[in-house]
Amino acid sequence: MSDKRDTIRLDKWLWQARFFKSRSIAATVVTTGKVRVNGDLAAKPARGVGEGDVLTFHQQTDVRIVKILGLGTRRGPAPEAQALYDDMSPPKVHVPKNPRFEGKGRPTKKDRRDMQSKPRAGAAFDLD
Repeated sequence: MSDKRDTIRLDKWLWQARFFKSRSIAATVVTTGKVRVNGDLAAKPARGVGEGDVLTFHQQTDVRIVKILGLGTRRGPAPEAQALYDDMSPPKVHVPKNPRFEGKGRPTKKDRRDMQSKPRAGAAFDLD
């Protein structure tokens, strides 16, 4: 007598755990070969996954490594979905963006005219 392990479709679990907005998007990611289950490529969205399996997949620009802790029965709120997995992904590295332009570069023609027309107090070459 062998105990049968409870499983659920891979695309359905990814959708229930809120990694993808729709089940069809999850199925597309699986069929394009971007998901691995325990290191093996998952070619079909109907592949069964269960507790203890480790999934590796791309989500936008990040690589996610997730261990399945529960199967779930519905697509519930985010805290319920986060209880279904243990995130083993490496921490994200914060890359600062380029500095923004603050408007302190070369003066425009109008700025130069304004500077020339206004006398500065305490200028070095005041003849008055």
